[in-house]
Amino acid sequence: MDSLNKSNENIDDKTNQMKIEVVYGTPTEQELLLVDVSEGSSIEQVIKSSGILESFSEIDLKINKVGIWNRTAKLTDLVKDLDRIEIYRPLIADPKEVRKRRAEKAKEEGRADKVTGGRVDPRRAKSD
Repeated sequence: MDSLNKSNENIDDKTNQMKIEVVYGTPTEQELLLVDVSEGSSIEQVIKSSGILESFSEIDLKINKVGIWNRTAKLTDLVKDLDRIEIYRPLIADPKEVRKRRAEKAKEEGRADKVTGGRVDPRRAKSD
């Protein structure tokens, strides 16, 4: 009877386990780890137990944002089975500023209308 109870405990332990992916990438290297965790684990607990912090010393959970399946999340959020935790790198440049510089360059090169910033109307360009 005791052996039967022990085998049932082992089965219960396995059913409370979840598989979670933890991913992080740099321009030259990326890592995808599959981690077995128990139900009720937070994102932070999964990241720490994955060992990814040892592989990438630049990751600082106070600075780097995280998400699950491309949606930002909090470190305290609980994970569900088959979730994919993504650790995001800080942006190098402000996307808004980059678009602004690109638009200015297009205006200077004549590829954009100097007033509206849109594409040059070929009919209007010929009459000028």
